[in-house]
Amino acid sequence: MTTLRTVHKPAVSDELTRLSLLYEVSRLFSELVTLDLLIPAVIAKTNDLLEAESTAILLLDEASNELYFPYVADVTPDVERRLSSVRFPADRGIAGWVVQNNRAQLVTDVSQDKRWYAQVDCESGMVTTSILCAPLRTSRGTIGVIELRNKVTGDFSAGDLHLLDALAGVVAVAIENARLYQQIKESEAQLRVEVGVLHREIAGHSRFANIVGSSPVMQQLFRLMESAINNPVTVLLQGETGTGKELIARTIHYNGPRSLRPFQTVNCGALTETLLESELFGHKRGAFTGAVADRKGLFEVANGGTLFLDEIGEMSPAMQVKLLRVLQNGEILPVGDTTARFVDVRIISATNRDLEIETSQRRFRRDLYYRLCVFPISAPPLRTHKEDIPLLATHCLAQITERFSKPVCGFAPPALELLAAYDWPGNVRELQNEIERAVVLVAPGEWIHVEHLSPRLLSTKTAKRLSSRGKLVTLKRAREQFEEAYIGEVLQHNKGNASQAAQVLGISRVMIQKKIKTYGLRAKLAATS
Repeated sequence: MTTLRTVHKPAVSDELTRLSLLYEVSRLFSELVTLDLLIPAVIAKTNDLLEAESTAILLLDEASNELYFPYVADVTPDVERRLSSVRFPADRGIAGWVVQNNRAQLVTDVSQDKRWYAQVDCESGMVTTSILCAPLRTSRGTIGVIELRNKVTGDFSAGDLHLLDALAGVVAVAIENARLYQQIKESEAQLRVEVGVLHREIAGHSRFANIVGSSPVMQQLFRLMESAINNPVTVLLQGETGTGKELIARTIHYNGPRSLRPFQTVNCGALTETLLESELFGHKRGAFTGAVADRKGLFEVANGGTLFLDEIGEMSPAMQVKLLRVLQNGEILPVGDTTARFVDVRIISATNRDLEIETSQRRFRRDLYYRLCVFPISAPPLRTHKEDIPLLATHCLAQITERFSKPVCGFAPPALELLAAYDWPGNVRELQNEIERAVVLVAPGEWIHVEHLSPRLLSTKTAKRLSSRGKLVTLKRAREQFEEAYIGEVLQHNKGNASQAAQVLGISRVMIQKKIKTYGLRAKLAATS
């Protein structure tokens, strides 16, 4: 590569080389559409071209009229970390002068320049002797500067200034494009959230469409939910696993004044302490191994909306302290950052533990418990309102058959009686799983009978009582009934052709003839034809 160290006006060959390099980097920058990728590439390429000790992009924060360093490439990570927190008024220093006057500057000895703002070196620990600085010009004005410190060998030249000024125009356009791209992505994400909200609102036919029950226990739950919807209190949902605590939280959010803002969830027991901190509060690029870019935490993503903290009782003591600080003053501090951010987030938490016992045994902070338990709501276990099971089972069946695209007539009375009598230690979630299993087993267009239910239900006292009353058959007979109905359906579908039916069923022709004779299927097919 042709050297760029000469202090004289570049020769024609040097100028052609510079233009060639400028074209090359312009093409590179035009392909990078995110700031996280663009600015590090700008810094690395500029350092390479102009042989500086370090290169920095300083962007203008129009709200505070300050210049700041979004990314830095320096000789030590420690300097890079300190510079990332430096901010100073946009009318101070050589960089501020370049922003105000929109003119590139070459300063060979900063100690002799009255504009020099030495505070940056004080805060970063650097020693600056010379500076090359050019404005980042866009159609809407200057958005910052690109600044180089200390030529590695020799001094910066007028040719270097000329190249940097030309390069700054390319960089400015690339940064503006990247910002516009980011705005489009954020708008797209927000639109997705709002469309999702509208879909959920359209899908619901009543205020609590997916929470089914008419028992006194459920009516009390609905009254508490109404109060939580109409008042912006912090809610703690308590109840056994599978009682629908997340569904209750979603219902409170989507029927309240924050319904058009995000609803975010996190399972506090599913992540390590380090991962949970990053998930909740976000992190800065380089905060830990693998943090290749800035990332917003769920508190920031849910700003204006609701954050659902599931399994809050599993949170570590250290994380409890950090969560308490957020609840007290609304401030979050991303991992690796030094600047706190304010958020407006409603907290709904949930636990299957007794947090009063946890606090008495010092496993959960008492001050945090009082912050979370402003408005407690208990999600009742299914065994305490068994009268709701027939209605709930029918509701679940309608959802499952729609999802499976499989028509099922409903529950035969003995099957429904058996469902209603079971204690359901896994609550609504276990009931849903049981009905899914039955829908898989039952033939399309048929009723769900006792034989379609799982062995754990068939072994209960209720099952034995139904059997003694003739309402329940043995497992052997249940299998025979299923086999008879299924073979008959396959024969009917194949217009009585035993060979074709045997092929579909995966059995021999001899075996199907034996089954047809055992169950009298020929006569039954003839009677229905």
